[in-house]
Amino acid sequence: MIIRFVYTLLVTLLSPFFLYSLYKKKEGKPAIGKRWKEHFGITAALKVKGNPIWIHAVSVGEVLAVTPLIKQLHSRNPTINLLLTTTTSTGAEQAAKLSDIVEHRYMPLDFNFAVKRFIKTIQPQQLIIMETELWPNTLHQCATLNVPVTVINARLSERSFLRYQKVQWVFNLLAKNINQLLCQTEEDAQRFLKLGIKKENIQITGSIKFDISISNHDLEKGNELREYLGSDRPVWIAASTHQGEDEQVLAAHMQLLKTMPDALLILVPRHPERFNTVSELIETHYFKMQRRSYSQKTNEQIQVYLADTMGEMLLLIQAADICFMGGSLIGDKVGGHNLLEPAALSKPCLTGPSFFNFTLITQQLIANKSCTLCNNSREISEELERLFNTPSLMKKQGIKALEIVAKNKGSIIRSLSHIQVIQRNCTYE
Repeated sequence: MIIRFVYTLLVTLLSPFFLYSLYKKKEGKPAIGKRWKEHFGITAALKVKGNPIWIHAVSVGEVLAVTPLIKQLHSRNPTINLLLTTTTSTGAEQAAKLSDIVEHRYMPLDFNFAVKRFIKTIQPQQLIIMETELWPNTLHQCATLNVPVTVINARLSERSFLRYQKVQWVFNLLAKNINQLLCQTEEDAQRFLKLGIKKENIQITGSIKFDISISNHDLEKGNELREYLGSDRPVWIAASTHQGEDEQVLAAHMQLLKTMPDALLILVPRHPERFNTVSELIETHYFKMQRRSYSQKTNEQIQVYLADTMGEMLLLIQAADICFMGGSLIGDKVGGHNLLEPAALSKPCLTGPSFFNFTLITQQLIANKSCTLCNNSREISEELERLFNTPSLMKKQGIKALEIVAKNKGSIIRSLSHIQVIQRNCTYE
């Protein structure tokens, strides 16, 4: 009790800073607007009566990853209500694309009063948490109100494990209130065991991110974009770049243009509020640029195509020959992004040295030589030139990347086998 009181006090002190970041207006960022009350547990009851399965995915990446599982869960249980919560407005925007099968609400902050009010309004039959978005008071209220908690696609890096060990008292608040932990790997499972999760509560189901599906719509739109940009020129994409990386990516492209003057870079900043800043940066370097959001005829002389739209990553990658994944060139600030999208589209991959958030996936791709580690802009440009000059190698690496995806599929089916749909009415007084 004392430990939770201390934790809640810390949350109270830090929450103004968190809320400021969450509500701060940024260009290209959707506004939360009048729905801010949902973060305090003040939320509308679901449109359809019945105890929903409550699924939480914090933001865009988690929503994208859990979408195939949601679709299969709905397909197997079409009469069961599904509720998807996110913390961020960008996550909410992505969740809206599933509005035909799920309702969306914002996740309440980790205050006992907010979570309790939310649960009593929604009356969920269970909570499924994507990855390790674990909050002590939320889990406590779920246990108190008899809401079973399953964590899916759970992962715990060595770095995070060591951090939790230093604050074991916090993790103890989590461990006792988790009913099931479906881990990506044996290594993840062992780390959770050492932190106190009971062995009988842990299963190894693999990463659901390998169960990525590419729609014909994305393939067709990607092919159309490639025709628009020029089908005979070398095209590469730098996906999900962060501040501090764009300069390095543009330096690599400038070097590539010296030997391949018709090469084109598709540059995709991770955050929409940076679109204009990156546009100015491109112009500063005197590149001939076109923004995707501008309706204008393509110019085959453009050198950089700035993808300043949201939710189009798959079709953008499909339009390219090679994919460099951002978040990997700026030290330990980000830890990389998911390479499975380019791998599933049979694209050779490049990454910087920092990819600790996707170690399993990236190491497998590097091991079978479908992904190349590049430490700086010079190595990126050299690898791009090598691949573009060797089409057979480029094709071979793409095939190998797809093999990794195919080899690891099946996690969604394994995860669903551990999720029991409760066909009963639950009430929370």
